[in-house]
Amino acid sequence: MNLTDQQLIALLRDDARMSVTELASRMKVSRATVQKRMEALEQGGVITGYTVKVKPGVEPNRIRAWMNVTVEGTKALAIVQQLRSDPAVYTLHSTNGKWDLLVELRSDSLENFDRTLGRIRRIEGIYNTETSILLSTHKA
Repeated sequence: MNLTDQQLIALLRDDARMSVTELASRMKVSRATVQKRMEALEQGGVITGYTVKVKPGVEPNRIRAWMNVTVEGTKALAIVQQLRSDPAVYTLHSTNGKWDLLVELRSDSLENFDRTLGRIRRIEGIYNTETSILLSTHKA
């Protein structure tokens, strides 16, 4: 990725619906350059999709939590595969230190959240978990 690609990605992260014309104007390059770079980034697998960011608090019944997971031995890959298929798993990160995985969970009710925790804790190879419900989010 070159500087143009990095600038394009930064602008798209801020507003993925920005028109090619507006992107070109802000980047001070031609529309053709923006289109060519977007196509290259998409085909190269750098850009895998476009999404909507929802303001925190807009979904009042949405429960969000972070789950730290310790994995037994070399079972991390199998556990990651199972977690990726779980509809309550929003993001999944491998980490170093005390915990092996950091999982962001989302649920629409405490009852469903409780079922999600039980389902994840029963995955073979998970040694220990610690979960914290997110109460509020503050912009950095």
